[in-house]
Amino acid sequence: MTSIQRVNNFIDGKFVPTESYLDSFNPSTEDVIAHIADSSPEDANQAIEAARKAFPAWSRQTATKRAYYLNKIADLIQERLEDFARAESLDQGKPLSLARTLEIPRAVENFRFFAQAITQSRESFTQHGTVPNAITYTTRSPVGVAVLISPWNLPLYLLTWKIAPCIAFGCTC
Repeated sequence: MTSIQRVNNFIDGKFVPTESYLDSFNPSTEDVIAHIADSSPEDANQAIEAARKAFPAWSRQTATKRAYYLNKIADLIQERLEDFARAESLDQGKPLSLARTLEIPRAVENFRFFAQAITQSRESFTQHGTVPNAITYTTRSPVGVAVLISPWNLPLYLLTWKIAPCIAFGCTC
C-alpha cells in the first residue's frame, strides 16, 4: 500500500499546513490518493500578504532573470515528467499516455513560451494605431499581486498557462 500524500499550501517560500484537508480520489478506483489543503480565508490572506511582501523585489528583476526562472521551472518539471504524468493520470482518471505525451509537455512549454516572450520585447510601453481619435496601448509594467483560480480538468497545464505570464511580466501570485 502506498502512503497518501498531503498537499499543503505553499506560502512565503514554505509548505504550510492548514486546519482542514479535502480528500482527492482516484476516479477509477475511488481510493483516496491525497489530502489537499482546504484553505481558509486566513490562509488566503497569509498568501496574499506574502505575495505583496515579495512584489517589490520581484518586480525589479530583469526580464533575463525572470526568463531564467521560467526555464528553470520548465527544466525541473521536464526532469520529473513521469512523476507528474502519473500523478495527473491518477488524479484525473485519464490515460497515462495523454498526460505523458500532451499535458505535462505542454505545461513545460508554457513556461518556455513565456520565458522567450519576456525577452523578445524590452519596451515597457507600446502604442498601437487602431482607429482614428483613439489610443490603444500595451504596458509591460508589473501590476502587483494576482490571485489565480484554475479549473481541475487539466490542473497543471492550465495553472502553468496562468502562472507563467505572471512570473514573466512581474506580478506575484
